[in-house]
Amino acid sequence: MSLAPGASVALDDFFARELPEMSIRWQAATADNPRLLVLNDVLADALGLDPVWLRSADGLRFLLGNSVPDGATPVAQAYAGHQFGGFVPRLGDGRALLLGEFRTDDGLRDLALKGSGATPFSRGGDGLAAVGPMLREYVISEAMHALGIPTTRSLAVVATGGQVYRDTALPGAVLARVAASHLRVGSFQYAANHGDRDVLRRLADHAIARHHPAAADAPNRYVALFDSVVSVQAELIARWMLVGFVHGVMNTDNMTISGETIDYGPCAFMEDFDPVTVFSSIDYAGRYAYGNQPAIAAWNLARFAETLLPLIDDDADRAIKVATASLGAFGPQYERAWSAGMRAKLGLRPDVDDELFTALNRDLLDLLAQSPVDYTTFFRSLSAAVRGDTEPARGLFIDLAGIDAWLARWAPLATDADAMDRVNPLYIPRNHLVEEALAAATADDLAPLQRLLEAVSAPYDERPGLERFAQPAPPDFGDYQTFCGT
Repeated sequence: MSLAPGASVALDDFFARELPEMSIRWQAATADNPRLLVLNDVLADALGLDPVWLRSADGLRFLLGNSVPDGATPVAQAYAGHQFGGFVPRLGDGRALLLGEFRTDDGLRDLALKGSGATPFSRGGDGLAAVGPMLREYVISEAMHALGIPTTRSLAVVATGGQVYRDTALPGAVLARVAASHLRVGSFQYAANHGDRDVLRRLADHAIARHHPAAADAPNRYVALFDSVVSVQAELIARWMLVGFVHGVMNTDNMTISGETIDYGPCAFMEDFDPVTVFSSIDYAGRYAYGNQPAIAAWNLARFAETLLPLIDDDADRAIKVATASLGAFGPQYERAWSAGMRAKLGLRPDVDDELFTALNRDLLDLLAQSPVDYTTFFRSLSAAVRGDTEPARGLFIDLAGIDAWLARWAPLATDADAMDRVNPLYIPRNHLVEEALAAATADDLAPLQRLLEAVSAPYDERPGLERFAQPAPPDFGDYQTFCGT
């Protein structure tokens, strides 16, 4: 049920009350001339918010954190993190605030801001954000949601009317973000690094209650918590890989306990298939390349396990043995999730055995990389091949003999073209279209952004008039780089 225009908004301060050691009370910077750029009406309705009211002056103040509902306690959350492999003991929300939590039928949902001004965790930064990066997060996170991938959601982007200074002056904006929570591996690293076992235990119990309640009934609830996080992350990373998503900055402070994708900074979707694809301008060594994401996820989970050792067992050796065994489940769980997803993308019959699937998939990925071939276009074109037209797929390849031989092996094993179209997207946020939309929006033209959102919000449904949104980037688009936005 939506709130009536002007009605009060019910926000809880559950995290702030339960874990005061993990945050600092703070207020958002004031925006003197706000203007709504984009609002997620469907998400607003799901949260019990009236979109009409959110578009009002009072609603904009709420979305900027300048008008705080009774019962809410805005805080900047504390966390640590391994950034590109190096441990930083105090990171925290340097340009973000947790406003509070909504109570929904699906449990608590955080409402947080990004770009809301400097906090005690800003480390000399201005805590602000520009229009482009905030709209990027809106577009990519909503595309991920439409693809069925667990993710934080974007409620709104509001232009502040102020300027943000990076390489040049840019219009400023604040993103309102919704999440199951903002608990991260880095949250546990912060608590563990400060050596207070009581805080660490309360943080773990908070995570269990919010995200993995079945763990509370396990013989060892903290082992069960770790097992649950391993499982949701194995599933999440498999889904990233299946659609060609590259997160770009898989630091431990960007891995959630809930299993949601978070922090869309230098992210992008891979077009030409290449496991070493990197988009981030600062990932010089390719640590977070597309093909490295499963291994990095396992590495991050090992860091999470380290924080839980004092809770798992008082005997350090026994705790390490138990945690190591649990971490060993990540690889097999990831492989099962990825293999099931790839079988669906290929439309394989259930009776295709693992050996045949492995050979078929290995040879296909080799062919895709050698040509190279646009990953999304190829998989979408396979359903046409099942319907009898192989030309859309084979025409993508340089090695026609190679793809013809592969198609001949695959075709008798694939049966359901309609099911394939339900798992192989036609529309993703293609990089040239994202850049086009962000550049236009920065210049006050929101039409390209709205058109892009229209396409990616229903990624599997072919619709007339959206043909260019299914096309790869033109050859002159060049090497693509993304930036963190700070």
